[in-house]
Amino acid sequence: MPEAQLEDWVTELLRAFELSGTRVDIDQVLSLAGVAAHTIVRPAAPLTTFLAGYAAGLAVGSGQSSEKPAMDSADALARSVLAKRSGSADNA
Repeated sequence: MPEAQLEDWVTELLRAFELSGTRVDIDQVLSLAGVAAHTIVRPAAPLTTFLAGYAAGLAVGSGQSSEKPAMDSADALARSVLAKRSGSADNA
């Protein structure tokens, strides 16, 4: 799916979830999905990105963090767990 289509899709989803104005780093999400898919199995990609996003959303919603630091932290933690699972630090 070309980048413009992904951006349109994210915008449409954000609007549907009443989250307009929320910034989504598509490249970061896709990168994490790729690491999960190659480290575990392909179906781990959506599960990993969902859980990272959910954790980030909870952190923001509870006032523990703002959006960007919360997503960066969730991304880093997921990559750390994936790196441990694969036995290397390359994914971190």
